[in-house]
Amino acid sequence: MLAKITSKNQITLPKAVVDEFPGARYFEVHSKEGRIVLTPVRLNRAEAVREKLASLGISEADVTASVEWARKRKRA
Repeated sequence: MLAKITSKNQITLPKAVVDEFPGARYFEVHSKEGRIVLTPVRLNRAEAVREKLASLGISEADVTASVEWARKRKRA
């Protein structure tokens, strides 16, 4: 497989390679022995939670409403 570098130093990764890392949106990049090495990473756990909520169809408004509901029950 080939990947071409653009005039803006961008590379599009082949779909077959990307498919091996489902959910990866960020990669750590370094060079080693004349090669470019990409390692999939998660930026933080909060981002993972946001992605999971989005996959379940739960919006920020839903979370806010749930917190308000729970706080009202606690006061009662």
